[in-house]
Amino acid sequence: MSTAILTGQPVPGSPLEGDLRSLGFDVRVASDAADAESLLAAVPGDQRVAVVDARFVGHVHALRLGLTDPRFAASAVPGAVAAKPEARTELTRALRATAATTGGVVTHDALPDDIAAAMESGATDVHRPDLGTLVATVPDDPQARNEARQAVAAVDDEAVRLRTAVKSRDGFFTTYCISPYSRYIARWCARRGLTPNQVTTASLLTALIAAGCAATGTRGGFVAAGVLLLLSFVLDCTDGQLARYSLQYSTLGAWLDATFDRAKEYAYYAGLALGAANANGDDVWALALGAMVLQTCRHVVDFSFNEANHDATANTSPTAALSDKLDSVGWTVWVRRMIVLPIGERWAMIAVLTAVTTPRITLVVLIIGCALAACYTTAGRVLRSLTRKATRTDRAAQALSDLADNGTLASSFTALGRRARFLPAPVLAFIGGAAVVAVAAFTSYGSPWVVVAAVVYVVLSGLALARPLKAPLDWLVPPFFRAAEYGTVLVLAAKADVNGALPAAFGLVSAVAYHHYDTVYRIKGGAGAPPRRLVRAIGGQEGRTLVVALAATLLSTTDFTVALTALAVAVALVVLVESIRFWVAAEKKGAPAVHDEGEPA
Repeated sequence: MSTAILTGQPVPGSPLEGDLRSLGFDVRVASDAADAESLLAAVPGDQRVAVVDARFVGHVHALRLGLTDPRFAASAVPGAVAAKPEARTELTRALRATAATTGGVVTHDALPDDIAAAMESGATDVHRPDLGTLVATVPDDPQARNEARQAVAAVDDEAVRLRTAVKSRDGFFTTYCISPYSRYIARWCARRGLTPNQVTTASLLTALIAAGCAATGTRGGFVAAGVLLLLSFVLDCTDGQLARYSLQYSTLGAWLDATFDRAKEYAYYAGLALGAANANGDDVWALALGAMVLQTCRHVVDFSFNEANHDATANTSPTAALSDKLDSVGWTVWVRRMIVLPIGERWAMIAVLTAVTTPRITLVVLIIGCALAACYTTAGRVLRSLTRKATRTDRAAQALSDLADNGTLASSFTALGRRARFLPAPVLAFIGGAAVVAVAAFTSYGSPWVVVAAVVYVVLSGLALARPLKAPLDWLVPPFFRAAEYGTVLVLAAKADVNGALPAAFGLVSAVAYHHYDTVYRIKGGAGAPPRRLVRAIGGQEGRTLVVALAATLLSTTDFTVALTALAVAVALVVLVESIRFWVAAEKKGAPAVHDEGEPA
């Protein structure tokens, strides 16, 4: 239960108290600022508290946005201010300061507005939501009150609430084929007390059932899989819309939403591979793993570029200016959004192709589409990086270093590299990665040259991080590392040419990719990268690459498959246990609530 303290002279017939109670507030009335301070002190310290001017006139949803959003420690709209427990001390200080200037008596002074201003002057961030057409005001006289009430009646706040539940920037398929009705599903869920996390879990379960249907290898199974995959995507859109509609944001929810998206898609790839084998003995595990590697590397490009420029200064670029100019031409916006093959278009394509073609065709078309999209987006980001004059911060450099995922072996060469000047970091990462993947691809299984190339890769991985990653193209280092590690596992498993090697490699890449996504979402959530002990425990990206190379050189193909399986299980157990522990603990500790809007790709 939260508490709302009404200040000032109550207005006869005002629905304000009822509106606040409908939002879950226990309403108390203060006669003056001193009384408000006493009532504030009596509220338990673990509760949210709001101070609202009794003369307030506005939409209920305006109050909801201003007083109940869990993402912000303090927030305000005209005539109302709210603070979570972590901002209560500052709210009390601001109330005392306001009372001192008004002599402790509230007459026609807008006390909540004064409190919000005093909190901001004390360096407290007070969130002020964009209300758009919603009304939130404190009228000074009956005529102004009447005009404000007419303005409230003229705008349907439920329609506004439904409209703003949908992301302002989304793909063509999601915008025109899903959101027009999924928002009503979100409202239905809200009215029945369902939470976004429950809808997220339902989406995951639906996708897993879809993967199971695809694994049957029958035409009926493929059709059912396509339908269920689309249903899973509808639920995936619904959970975010429900979070925005009801302001049910949480740290755990953002993590679940983001990681379940990857789990659903990659499980479906595995289902297609199993289905192809069950249908006609077609082995498409290499294609399934290739699709996962490509998609994961695309995401790493997105994450690294965004983190590198998260707080860059003098962030200007002719390429970015051209992009902004194209955004003013309506049809180009949708074409460019579709070119990058965002999740809505991608899942729709996968679902339709699964229903009407074969798993092999589905995966081949998917890989071609994702490859073209990757070329388009990466080329654009390289051009922006080369043409913009930006100074990157230490925070950005640290984020890129964390995304690199170097372990103990590479770190020992990082110290060596600080005493000498080498090639730029992206060049070192590319040369090392290309060398180990190429040697694995162009030598026979068991060749010792793969180990030699892996050792070179270890050294170059360390040297690449010898200096802070602040150069224009340094954001390419983590994607090059991901491509090198995943590509090495894929090529060596394919070279083994034995049943079970590629599925085992799929499991290993899935486990490692989960760790890398987990790192991304911790950084995006402001929690920092996973502890170094975790990175050391699972070997770092260069250590795992070396271990796989050694296993391929020293073990028979059958034993290599067993080694990949064992490594996949070990990595999965370690990263899952630590990740779940971290996110559950973060939720219990009251970490700042967030909502992941999802990646466009």
